[in-house]
Amino acid sequence: MGRIRVHEFTTVDGVVDTPMWAVDFPFTDGMEKALGEVTGSSAAILLGRRTYEMFAPAWSTRTVEDDPGAPFFNDTHKYVVSSTLADPGWGPATVLPYDADRIRALKDEVDGDLYVSGSATLVRALLADGLVDELNLVQYPVALGEGIRLFPEGSPRTPLRLDGVEDFGNGVVLLRYAAGAAAG
Repeated sequence: MGRIRVHEFTTVDGVVDTPMWAVDFPFTDGMEKALGEVTGSSAAILLGRRTYEMFAPAWSTRTVEDDPGAPFFNDTHKYVVSSTLADPGWGPATVLPYDADRIRALKDEVDGDLYVSGSATLVRALLADGLVDELNLVQYPVALGEGIRLFPEGSPRTPLRLDGVEDFGNGVVLLRYAAGAAAG
């Protein structure tokens, strides 16, 4: 059975909106290694529609020469959770509606982990349904005061267990949490 491993870029005040703030902090070898560890065990990508539509033009033209992560994002099967997307276009990809039981079955079907990036609405649903196994928050040392938050005002209590912290030496830290049943 695979795990759902979520990766989010976030600010100290919890904003996970389009991470334009990240450009102010150089991507370090440690960050590349940490992200590679999450994607390395993943056999599929699970995304919400909006993130998929942002990723498609950003990744589809990149090669390994442009970015070592390009083959993972371009060649790995993507499952896009959407009730409105008809033709994913950037494949290999399958569109499916959100259904907790279907996602649970997908964890069993995929030979490896499922990688999730961005997709705040999807991640909130996965957390609520106890489907996230690992939540990797790459936290940047900046507060924005506004924007899409992973845990917006009024969110339910979400217990997490801290499983690791990495300091990348540029002000950015990785906070790795066990979530769902793993946090209990």
